[in-house]
Amino acid sequence: MGRSRSSGGGSRSGPSAALRTVHELFVAGEVDASYLESSLRPVVAKSWQRSLAKGVDPDSGAQPSPVGEQLARFRDTHPLAPTLPLIRRLLVDDAAGSGVLVAVSAADGTLLWVEGDPSARRRAEGMNFVPGADWSERSAGTNAPGTALALNAELQIHGTEHFSRVVQPWSCTAVPLHDPSTGALLGALDLTGGPEVGTPQALALVRATAVAVESQLALLHLTGSTVELAPRRPRLAVLGSERPRWLVTDEYGHLRATPLTGRHADILVLLSRHPEGLSADHLAMLLDDKDLDVVTVRAEMSRLRKVVGADVIASRPYRLLVAITTDIADVYDALEAGDVTAALDRYPGPLLPQSMSPAVARLRTELTMTLRSAVLAAGNPAVLRRWLDSPDGRDDRDGWRALRDGTLPGSVAQAQARGRLAGLDLDLA
Repeated sequence: MGRSRSSGGGSRSGPSAALRTVHELFVAGEVDASYLESSLRPVVAKSWQRSLAKGVDPDSGAQPSPVGEQLARFRDTHPLAPTLPLIRRLLVDDAAGSGVLVAVSAADGTLLWVEGDPSARRRAEGMNFVPGADWSERSAGTNAPGTALALNAELQIHGTEHFSRVVQPWSCTAVPLHDPSTGALLGALDLTGGPEVGTPQALALVRATAVAVESQLALLHLTGSTVELAPRRPRLAVLGSERPRWLVTDEYGHLRATPLTGRHADILVLLSRHPEGLSADHLAMLLDDKDLDVVTVRAEMSRLRKVVGADVIASRPYRLLVAITTDIADVYDALEAGDVTAALDRYPGPLLPQSMSPAVARLRTELTMTLRSAVLAAGNPAVLRRWLDSPDGRDDRDGWRALRDGTLPGSVAQAQARGRLAGLDLDLA
C-alpha cells in the first residue's frame, strides 16, 4: 500500500482527525474535487476520486481472488516466483517481531505472497490482506501496492490516506517490479506496517530490494533460465490523444518507444487487424478511398520499414511477420473476459482520433461502441459514471438516462444526471 500515508500494517497513533473528516465528507458527497485536492496530496486526491468512481466500498477491505489450487498455479508460474528467496533474505527474515509485513503482488493487484510478523499477519487478515486477495486500486481503493500498480510508480500511503476505513490504521510503501527484458509491469513489492514503514528509509529499502529483484530476473534471462518472463513482442499504442508509438525491446533489454506518423500508425493498425495480409490496392482503398495511389502506398511502406524494421513487414501481400501486441487488443480482451472495469482502465481514448482513414474510422467507431454497449449492459452505476465522465461518454444521452434511473432518488448522482440531460435537451432545441 504506499508512501506518505501508507496502507498495510498497523499504525498505533491512529488516523489524522482532520483527514478523517475530509474522508467522511468526500464519501458522503458533501465536498467537491477542488476541496479534496486542497486537503490531500494530489496523488491521493486523484486516487480517492478514482476509487469512488469505481464503486469501491469505503467500509470493506479487498475482494477475494484466486484461491487453493488456482492460486498455487498462479504463484508457481508467475515470473516473480524465482525471486522469492531473495526477497525473503533482504526483507522478510528481519520482519519477525517487527509488526511489519512483506507482500508481493501480481500486476493485476492479486497478492501472491504475504509474509513477515505473525501477529501482524493475523491482524491483517481482518482486512483480507492475504494471498489471493485483489488489492488493485479498482477493488480495494487507495492503497500503496494497488495505486503503485495503477500509476506504475513507487508510492507510500499513510494511515488515513487509504480510501477504505478498515485499512486506515496501517501504512505502506510499494515499488513496482518490471521485466528487465521488456519493461513490462510484473507486480509490486510492498512493505506494510505502522508509521515506520511510511518513512524515506523504508522507501529506500524497498526500492533497493526491487532493484535486486529486477537484476536477478535479468541474470536468469541471460543465463537461459527456463523461467518464462514477459514476452518481448513489439507493441503498438494507438489509443487516446498521445502520439501513436511503436515500442520494442533492444538488445540490452531496454524498452524503446518510437513515435509514428499518422499514416504509419494507420497502416500498422490495418495490418494488425488483417493478419491474412493486404494488397497495395486494398491498402490504398482502406487508407483513403479517393486520392491515394499504389505508388504512394509503396513509398510509405518503404519508409515504415525503416522505422519498425525490414523484418517486420512482408510484401505481396503486405502483412506482419511478427506477432505484436496492441492497446486495441487489450480492451477487447478485457471485454471478452467480461471485465468492463478493466476495459475502461485500458481505454485512454478513441483509436487514432486524428486519422482520416475510412477503415480506421470504422474500427474506431466499432471499438468505442462495443465498449459503450458493455458499460450500459453492466448495470453498474460506478462503471457507468466513469464512462460518462470520459470524452466519449459525456454527451451519451442513453447513458445519462441510465444513471438517472439507476441511482437513488434525491442522490447527487441523480441530480447531476437530470441536469446533464436538461443541458443536452437544450442543445437540441
